[in-house]
Amino acid sequence: MIQYTVSASKPLQHLLTVSIQINIPDPSGQRLSLPNWILGSYLIRDFSKHLNNITAQAISGKILSIKSLEKSLWQVEKTNEAILIEYQVYAWDLSVRGAHFDQHHAFFNGTSLFMQVLGQEDCPCAVLIESSNFTEDNNWKIATTLPELQINDQGFGQYQAQNYTNLIEYPVEMGTFIELNFTACDIAHKVAITGKFEQQKLDKQRIINDLTHICEVELNLFGKPYPFKKYLFQIMIIEDGYGGLEHTNSTALLCARKHLPYLNTSHPSEDYHQFLELCSHEYFHSWNVKRIKPVVYKNAKLDKPVYTNQLWWFEGITSFYDGLFLNHADIVNSDEHLNRLAKEMTRAYRIPGRFQQSVAESSWLTWTKFYQQDENAPNSIISYYTKGSLIALGLDLIIRAKTNNKKSLDNILLTLWKDHGLPNKAIEEFSIEKLCSQVSGIDFTEFFNNHLYGTKDLNFTELFKPFGIQFKLRPATSMQDLGGSTVTQTTCIQLGATLTNSQNQSIQVTKVLNEQSLSNAGISSGDEIVAINGYKMNNTKKLATLLQILDEGDIVECHYFRRDELYTTKITLNKTIADRVELTKTADYGKLKWLKN
Repeated sequence: MIQYTVSASKPLQHLLTVSIQINIPDPSGQRLSLPNWILGSYLIRDFSKHLNNITAQAISGKILSIKSLEKSLWQVEKTNEAILIEYQVYAWDLSVRGAHFDQHHAFFNGTSLFMQVLGQEDCPCAVLIESSNFTEDNNWKIATTLPELQINDQGFGQYQAQNYTNLIEYPVEMGTFIELNFTACDIAHKVAITGKFEQQKLDKQRIINDLTHICEVELNLFGKPYPFKKYLFQIMIIEDGYGGLEHTNSTALLCARKHLPYLNTSHPSEDYHQFLELCSHEYFHSWNVKRIKPVVYKNAKLDKPVYTNQLWWFEGITSFYDGLFLNHADIVNSDEHLNRLAKEMTRAYRIPGRFQQSVAESSWLTWTKFYQQDENAPNSIISYYTKGSLIALGLDLIIRAKTNNKKSLDNILLTLWKDHGLPNKAIEEFSIEKLCSQVSGIDFTEFFNNHLYGTKDLNFTELFKPFGIQFKLRPATSMQDLGGSTVTQTTCIQLGATLTNSQNQSIQVTKVLNEQSLSNAGISSGDEIVAINGYKMNNTKKLATLLQILDEGDIVECHYFRRDELYTTKITLNKTIADRVELTKTADYGKLKWLKN
């Protein structure tokens, strides 16, 4: 057994101390490594850059040399004795992917803390999480699904994982978090909420009720045997943030304060629904990606990138289902779901990059293109989340329509679960596309060539028609229009850019879409607009007011800064593009059922 010890003793310096006792080291010189990336987040993050003061000694006390062979690979001096490795981890990454530690809480993933003992990857790994004077004084407790060996009431003590791969699948939260508990399908679920927010006003019962319904919908969809015996939601609340990372029987989430439900909220807000969708999304990953997984993710080495075309399924299909489950759980009705779906679809239709990159390529190049987006990203790439979910939607509608609702995308999903998830058999490239045709009895070869490996838009006008739903692309009605239903038919001039208020009392240009008004005028990302037609432009609200009285084809004079240099240009206001999605029910709605209530 390899013994790891974690000590949270220096919160003000954000330093966690880690030690590793290796009883039978490699006599030729033990090597150790640290992952460069974490499963579920496809970017080389070089976690080793946060390691400091790495030392090694024999169990007798003899100091051993330890040298760096590569950025995340070390070798200890030869010895026949058991050895002890010790180092500090600088934990100041407030995200779901790394480690964060201060006087208020600590959170870490094993990929950030635990060196891998090369040659002993399959050995059991014990983890002692020590209770320091600091954590005792603050009544800290631990929330993790790491298997317990011997712990105290607060959760400090000894844990154990089957092997190294298993060890890094259990993130740990420590602090004075709010704890909620519920049971779904006889499985114990825990919610640990960390961060600063109005705790006394939190609607705890609403969270419990809604998560119970969502989890039961997902558990009942796949059926027994369930993939876990307990489950943990670890939630970090900050001013502004959103994201999640899935694990074997838990998920780490980052949310904004506005995403939480409060007792004085008469009706659940869109922000709260977004929070529930995130929980639904990561929970669904318990089946789709953690157990139904591509070959390259099974026993993946975390030192370098691995490549797959299949993220359209593992993230796109998950994104399709996450909102649908809220409807199936009776949290949102059919009208609310269609409106939320329209906004999700709008995110894809506003991106011209969907004609430049296929979804399969987006998946393959996620390491550079998707996870390292620059200001030109909207013009050059498409998200396998957003368009992947549109492919899932298209598949579901086609299968339902052609089989008169006797089959759906559920059948594909459950076949994958039965044939791959349950027997722990990874999926080869291109096999999911073939399975869609085999299970449904519909030839999807052309569909995938056009929409997965090609860049064509799906014909949602025809796809929604059998279900009594009208798909419509309309122009924006305001600069804040994100799609969905609208009460006005007024069209707002769009400049083809993402604009924000600058601290310099100007308007900052962050992203510019090609072949639209600002792009054609030579304005680029990073420029600051200071005046239009002689009027000072110190915020986007003032710009929106001016655009309301202008017409397509008008030419305006624009003064802007590029770096510290002032320029002038003429902007021709282009014809407004119909790129906002609106979904409405027709008289035929309900003849072929798709949504609940």
